This record gives sequence, structure tokens and C-alpha cells, in this order.
Amino acid sequence: MGFWNAVLDGAFIAMQAVTGLIGAYQVVLSVFGLFYRKRTIVETPSKRFAIFVAAHNEERVISPLLENLKRLDYPDEMYDIYVIADNCTDHTADIARKHGVIAAERFTDTDRGKGFAIRWMLDGLAESEIMYDAVVMFDADNLVGTNFLRVMNDRLVNGKKVIQGYLDIKNPYDSWVSISMAISYWYTNRMWQLARYNLGLSCALGGTGLCIDMELLQKLGWHATGLTEDVEFGARCVSLGVFPEWAHDAKVYDEKPITLPASMRQRLRWMQGHFNCAQQYMFPLLSASARERSLGKLDAAIYLFQPMRFLILFFTGFMLLFQASTPAAASATAAATQLLPTWFWAVINIFILLQMPLAMLLERIPWKAYLGLPLFPFFMLSWFPVTFMALFTRHNRVWKHTVHTRAIQFDELHIR
Repeated sequence: MGFWNAVLDGAFIAMQAVTGLIGAYQVVLSVFGLFYRKRTIVETPSKRFAIFVAAHNEERVISPLLENLKRLDYPDEMYDIYVIADNCTDHTADIARKHGVIAAERFTDTDRGKGFAIRWMLDGLAESEIMYDAVVMFDADNLVGTNFLRVMNDRLVNGKKVIQGYLDIKNPYDSWVSISMAISYWYTNRMWQLARYNLGLSCALGGTGLCIDMELLQKLGWHATGLTEDVEFGARCVSLGVFPEWAHDAKVYDEKPITLPASMRQRLRWMQGHFNCAQQYMFPLLSASARERSLGKLDAAIYLFQPMRFLILFFTGFMLLFQASTPAAASATAAATQLLPTWFWAVINIFILLQMPLAMLLERIPWKAYLGLPLFPFFMLSWFPVTFMALFTRHNRVWKHTVHTRAIQFDELHIR
């Protein structure tokens, strides 16, 4: 028993070292999210955009987005809208044509999913004679701030190659699940994404609201065909020294599931793709960060490690609870906390919890959203079974569609 206790104590100490350092690192970085200075758009429209709307059976929600996109504050002749009707069995393509946009229909029994659909559309553009400066990607359930292309044009003219817009929720008050997701997004936008932008680090790509320079796309190609094409493409960019930039003032409103089972299915796909990307890119990024002394690449590797860190924190807490119920509680718990004392974990956790309402306050979120805070910890607990299952099913590449139903018009959004 003495040997196994020593092994267990050593495992505790090692896990504390990793999770404690990353936790402290994130707390320090988040301080830089407290400050936001709105950037003035100074460049006149000069970039021509191809807007991709990836859609699979989205007839119930796509009309508001298309109406929204045709009203953007950008010259009509300088952007084209392509609806990628991917294996649709409904009227998605017909609705797109009725709105006067390009409906590109794709039917295949293999290579299903958003990443493959984007690659197919890019190949089609390459064969055409139409020239674009950049590609912008949205999901069919989105709504978009009218200044979006103006912001992207400004960043592209100033030399940026990959830009991620602010991800917001269009239906935060539908249920306790959707408001919990909204709280997560508001926190991440402010304390993760904006903080890294202020420090000159790479932001995390979010799968929609993404702008990519066409020359870069032609150089790299589109190989991001996994379950999380955003994480995959972002990791590849950083590994090649291209750091995606955050655009806090270019907003995209995404629909989120309103039931816990639907949300867990969506998040399972995210985590499966995240683990798969981590397996492929995390250690090369760590190696490159040490070799090149690059904080940006180290930070990207830490981002890929986050799901595993969450599991380690959960299992560490569980083992501490288990040990505390045994006769050897005193010595085991003392050994487990000898590296980082209890007060350290208390300070870290309290600071992170306080960041949620602080981020909401800084983002000027309506006060009724704060009613979701008491239930937020229960939502966070649901991440454990999702992340645990994703770890063991990370090689799954079968894309599963998330059903969208909230056909909200842009004018109906409560814009802060």
C-alpha cells in the first residue's frame, strides 16, 4: 500500500503542477481582457468578398440570414453570397435562389460535413474566373452585424490574413441551457479572445464569422475537414506562423440548442474534433514554441490542451473526495496539496467565477441575463460526461447535423 500511495501522491503533484500553472496563466492573461478600445474603421471598401453559407436542410432559418446579408453596410457589387446546399433534401437551395443569391448544390455519399463542403466550394471558385480578395464563412442559422464586411476590409487592408468575428447568441433567453451557453460565450469573448488580441496573440477560431485572405487560402489549401474545421484550420495557421486576429466589433449571432441533450450532442462533436486536433498539433506547437521562443505557439498549444485539463481537474477533485473518505485521509490529502496549497485553488476558482459576471458587466449584457448565473455551474458540470466521452470517441469523423429552428429577423435582435 505504501508504494501505491506514493504513486498516487506523485500523480496528484504532477497534475497539480500542470493544471495549476495553466490556471494561473489564464488568470493573468484574462486581466488584459478588462480593457477594450473600439477601433475606428478608416479604410474605404476595396476588398471583394465571397460569402460562404454552409447549409444542410436549413429551410426554416436561412431566409433571415440572407435578407440580413443583402443589407450589409458594404457596396453590393463587392460581395457575392454562395449558399452551399450540402446534401439538402428540403427547399434550402430554392429559398436561396428566391433571395437572388448563388445556390451551389452538392450531393455525395462520402466526404460529408461542413469542412468537405467548404473545400468543394473553394475548388469550384478556383475553376471559375471570378476573383475575390477574401472568403467569409457563416452558418445558415446566423445573423450578422451590418458593419461586418467593413471591419474585415479594414483588417485585410492592414495586412491581416485570418480574422475572427465576435460570436454572440441570438436566442440566449430561450432556456437555461441557451443562457448558459451565452454566458460562456460572453466570458470567452472578453476574457479569452479580447485578452489575447490585446497581447498580440492568436485568437481561437469559432467556425463561423471567419474571414480568410484568398491568397493565403490558395497557398495553404483547405484541409480542415474534421468535425471542428475551425480548430483544425486555426492550429495549422499558427503552426505556420499566421496568427488569426480577433475583431471584437464585428458580431455574429449564432443559434444555440435549448435542451440539454441537444446541447450535449453538439458539444460532443466539438470535443471530439478538439481532441483529434490536439493529438495532431499540440506537441508540434509545444516543440516549435520552445525552439522559436514563441509565446503565441505555446498559447495555441495550451488552448488545444484545455479539454484534457478539464478532465484532470475533475478527476483530481474526485480523487481528493475519495481519499477524504478513507482512514488515510489526513496524510493523503496533505500529500496531494503539498505542491499547491488549498488557498491557491480557492483564489483561482473564485477569480474565474467572478470573471463571468464581470465579463457580462463589461459587455453591457442586459440584467435579465444575470438570472442565468445560479444555474451556470450545473451546466458546467455537464461538460464532464461530454468531454470524457469525447476522449474515447475522438477518432469519430461522422458529422451530425444540429437542427435549427429559430427564424429570428435581424431587426428583432436586442443589439447592445
